[in-house]
Amino acid sequence: MRTALTIAGSDSSGGAGIQADIKTMLANKVYAMSAITALTAQNTTGVSDVMEVTPDFLAKEIDMVFTDIYPDAVKIGMVSGSELIRVIAGKLKEYKAGNIVVDTVMVATSGAKLISDDAIITLEEELIPLATVITPNIPEAEVLSGMTIEDEEDMKAAAANIGEKYKVAVLVKGGHKVNDATDILYNEGRYTYFRGRRIDNPNTHGTGCTLSSAIASNLAKGFTLDEAVSRAKEYISGALAAGLDLGHGSGPLDHGYAVTDFMDAAGSTCRCGAEDSLDTADGDRSSVKKAGE
Repeated sequence: MRTALTIAGSDSSGGAGIQADIKTMLANKVYAMSAITALTAQNTTGVSDVMEVTPDFLAKEIDMVFTDIYPDAVKIGMVSGSELIRVIAGKLKEYKAGNIVVDTVMVATSGAKLISDDAIITLEEELIPLATVITPNIPEAEVLSGMTIEDEEDMKAAAANIGEKYKVAVLVKGGHKVNDATDILYNEGRYTYFRGRRIDNPNTHGTGCTLSSAIASNLAKGFTLDEAVSRAKEYISGALAAGLDLGHGSGPLDHGYAVTDFMDAAGSTCRCGAEDSLDTADGDRSSVKKAGE
């Protein structure tokens, strides 16, 4: 079985961060491991507190994963401190990690900065150059490129600017000011457009975490970058379209929508009792297929 490591913060509500990453990796049929950068007290309405781990503890977490179950891909989410970023970069180099997906969590869709200026500089200098692909939203792409993005052509120009500056593949995610579900991948001078459908669902908590984790999962399984992004887009569209509605704010996606479909089908077709039906669904995980496979 292929494996993937997520290095990110914990979301106590389960919609984003480590929890979203693990659910996504499981749904995409890879074995998920984690190194937690911070604990957050949060729910769908906001974050009330954050407690970072120490650099030494994060280093030990990463050591314990790489020296036992070597990951086929690594996804990195929000890391708010420069020292933690340096630890991650150092360990990725030490263990010669590959298939590194960096979700450049720096700026909220509102435009508010989520990490310090010093941490942004460290991210740019030490972590981004190690990535296979980075996945900035439009405000983050504006920070990394120094450009203003108003339309698809601006997205394309910013992606090329970032890609050439850091020598990395860049997936600039649509939405936000552009109001479009199209993402643009710039990779070694080539552009690929991933046209998505706008889904009328206000519950989008953890979409960035989910997309980057799905990309990492598919890279771990040996797909090309273009294929991994395409499959990740398909997966996140299904998770959004499932229409899960939880919490009093912007709720989470239905990360297990394909598994839920399987369980529902197993329960409706089994001619045995309810207890046996549940056992049947739980006992044959190998038959679970991701939508579209």
